[in-house]
Amino acid sequence: MKDRTTQEGGCQCGRVRYEATYDPENAYLCHCRMCQRATGGVSIAFLSLAKGNLTWKSEPEWYASSSFAKRPFCKECGTPLGFQFDEGRNMDLAIGTLDDPYGIEPQWHFGVERMHEAWLDTTHLPRKRADEDETLVAKWRESTGEMPE
Repeated sequence: MKDRTTQEGGCQCGRVRYEATYDPENAYLCHCRMCQRATGGVSIAFLSLAKGNLTWKSEPEWYASSSFAKRPFCKECGTPLGFQFDEGRNMDLAIGTLDDPYGIEPQWHFGVERMHEAWLDTTHLPRKRADEDETLVAKWRESTGEMPE
């Protein structure tokens, strides 16, 4: 088992911030239809952790996505931050909201009955860096002076 890691994270605009302590081996991809609709994606990468290992430095809003679960999000920028059953000790944190989400690898798939297989192995597709798109780079430079991270 890998060592536990403590890291901060938050939403896109920075209004919601948290600190989480987690085991990287609790990372997984959820493909259920509820997560697809909640994120607008074909799946979401989650870290499962004990609720007690998450401290909200600035509180999110919560959406009751079902009669037994809710999802934290930022009301300003709309970033989905995770998933939590109303009862239970754990919650799932969206990996992309960590300040440094790199190096965490999924350990399993959940909700596989709705999995979009074509989106899992895309190694055969051409790749292009965002900073190679001249139109996008020009728009960012014009509006902020630089490309975002």
